[in-house]
Amino acid sequence: AADLTLEKVLTECSDACMYLEKNRLASFTSWPFAEGSKCTKENMARAGFYLCPTASETDLTRCYVCFREMMGWEPDDDPIKEHARSTNCLLLQLEKTEDQLTLRDVLNLEQARSKNRISKLSSFMETQAANKWETVKKDINTIKREARSAKKV
Repeated sequence: AADLTLEKVLTECSDACMYLEKNRLASFTSWPFAEGSKCTKENMARAGFYLCPTASETDLTRCYVCFREMMGWEPDDDPIKEHARSTNCLLLQLEKTEDQLTLRDVLNLEQARSKNRISKLSSFMETQAANKWETVKKDINTIKREARSAKKV
């Protein structure tokens, strides 16, 4: 199975197969909501989501195009309406089923996905760099304190 952690998705495009609705659908192996619910795995996949659970978030989903992550799903949640909160998702703006997509649509979706991925990756790397910088600053301060203590002895 592909590593669908956000880091791997952003750095290695480990979710590349999720452009197909059938692959998104197949990711929902342990989805709790079935027929009679708005939040079925079929509706989730149709809305662009695939399941990428973590140890603490078993219902974490992510859109293949805009990378919006959502969790805390309820049986009556409408995946399309919930996803529409992400106003910049081209997949939703097209309002087409997978069968209705033209070659131009697919190319535009991939272009939008690339832009969204680069934006998310930039933010992700910026956060990582800031966290690393904080660690380095703490290490430098520790070394300075130890050096001052050594001089006093």
